[in-house]
Amino acid sequence: MLKIVTISLSFLIFSQSIGFNVKDVVQLGEFFEHAQYHNEQYGDTLLEFISKHYGALKTEHEEEHHEEREKHEKLPFQQISQVTATVFIVQSTEIQFTSIDFSELRDVQFHYLQSDSSLHSQKHLQPPRLS
Repeated sequence: MLKIVTISLSFLIFSQSIGFNVKDVVQLGEFFEHAQYHNEQYGDTLLEFISKHYGALKTEHEEEHHEEREKHEKLPFQQISQVTATVFIVQSTEIQFTSIDFSELRDVQFHYLQSDSSLHSQKHLQPPRLS
C-alpha cells in the first residue's frame, strides 16, 4: 500500500512540474483523434504529428491549414505558463565602519590564575605522560 501511495504521489508531483492539468488529461481523446485524422489524411506518423502541432513545423502547419484552427485549439498542452520574479531592493541607509585603534588596548595585560580546585591538586586533570 505504501508503494502505491509513493508512486502515485511522485507521479502527481512529476505531472505538475511538467505542466499537466486536468483539462489536458480530458483533451487526450482529442489528441489521439486528431492524430488519427492526420494519419489518414496526410500519412503522418505520431512523431510527425507532434512536430506539426508542438514542434518545429508548428508555424508552417498553421499557415497551410487554417481550416483546422478550431481542432488545433482543442488539443491538449496548448497553454503557456511563464513565471518571472524580478526584485529590486534599494537600501537608502549608509553604513560606516570605524577602525579600532589598537594602541588603546596595549595597556591591558592578561594573567592566568591557577585554580584552587581539588581536581588539579590531585592530578586528575593532568595530561598523560610518556613512559
